[in-house]
Amino acid sequence: MTRLLVLDVVGLTPRLLAHMPRLRAVADGGFPAGLGTVLPAVTCTVQSTFLTGLPPSGHGVVGNGWYFRDLGEVFLWRQHNALVEGEKLWHAARRERPGYTVANVCWWYAMGADVDWTVTPRPIYRADGRKDPDCYTDPPELHGELTAALGAFPLFSYWGPGAGIASSRWIAEAARHVMTRHDPDLTLAYLPHLDYDLQRHGPADPRSAAAAAELDTVLAPLLDAARDRTVVVLSEYGITDVSRPIDVNRALRADGLLRVHTQDGMEYLDPWTSRAFAVADHQIAHVYVRDPADVPAVAKLCASVPGVATVLDRDGKAAHGLDHPRSGDLVLLAEPDAWFTYYYWLDDDRAPDFARLVEIHRKPGYDPAELFFDPAAPGAAKRRAATALLRKKLGLRYLMSVVGLDAGARAVRGSHGLLPRDAADAPVLLCSDPAEARDRYEAVEVKDLLLRLARR
Repeated sequence: MTRLLVLDVVGLTPRLLAHMPRLRAVADGGFPAGLGTVLPAVTCTVQSTFLTGLPPSGHGVVGNGWYFRDLGEVFLWRQHNALVEGEKLWHAARRERPGYTVANVCWWYAMGADVDWTVTPRPIYRADGRKDPDCYTDPPELHGELTAALGAFPLFSYWGPGAGIASSRWIAEAARHVMTRHDPDLTLAYLPHLDYDLQRHGPADPRSAAAAAELDTVLAPLLDAARDRTVVVLSEYGITDVSRPIDVNRALRADGLLRVHTQDGMEYLDPWTSRAFAVADHQIAHVYVRDPADVPAVAKLCASVPGVATVLDRDGKAAHGLDHPRSGDLVLLAEPDAWFTYYYWLDDDRAPDFARLVEIHRKPGYDPAELFFDPAAPGAAKRRAATALLRKKLGLRYLMSVVGLDAGARAVRGSHGLLPRDAADAPVLLCSDPAEARDRYEAVEVKDLLLRLARR
């Protein structure tokens, strides 16, 4: 079977590919194709579709997170592979070739996957509340190999105000290390760099083009090392310009549907007693309604919120392959220039302390404001960050309280999640083997495409 290197260059579009000659060269002897994505066009959902060949209704990953009804909690960015239902790519490959080996370098839902080599970001969560950069590997000895060669995983450049090229460089080098030393049949690598400046500044900003060129340079050594492999480059979605945040949870609260509970003067979403609340995820939001009799009224209210373009009911979810028990009772789609916040408090002084932190696991929704030092007072935010880092170095507890609230939301200039409207901002697929050339592939076809390439 042919060995494969599959790169998930998140956010890659024709607009950005124009600034990436090394990536364009992948298709020079093979082919480029348009790539149809799924709704919602977000990382965890699309990656799960690539690897299973199923829509969200089949694999169950209805977003980057959802309301776990059996636990009564909202969780985003879980890591256990068992959350992804359906047969994975490597299971199908192993039916044809027992012993088919796989390396997963930072694709999502990596932990617990029955692959041969796993690398995924995983901080050290200290007992006193501190968080230190690190990664998880399987087998465990791979951790020592990678940190000896590359240093600790640069967690604070993977997400947050300091997010930048260092994390993608580390991932690319880790993929090259695993590929050249261990020689897997399939190497999966996830490169997040284009997510950052495109959400900060929008896709047309010169800084976004510069980010594309920067990533292209970082990928060159990995592509050089893969000359004896078939290379496939995928993109989950394209990021488009936005200018309006939608505070749907505040609208639900104002109507008496969303409830909070208070501790130490801070308000926390109360999903157990709320009649309705939304889990915001970029340009889509899952709305969970406790009493089915309330669904029509909640749908009408949500449709009236400025920025909401479409309210998907049961039939609408089915039409988009989102009719899975994990989905909200309603799914909201934003207008093209808008995106959903998770905010539910009405007074910033009552916001929970995690709202001002880079805290992806505690927020009941996605928060792109984490990419900025508080735009309302960036200097003060950076000074607080410096103080927090000093406390960290001294072994003291600290809070990295740097994220703006409404000012941070208003600063966001790029988002995704909707199906693309402009081909320049749509995902692409590149392949170094011309045998499977087509003008377009759908995300649900990627698994079978990779299997056919592996058989050659």
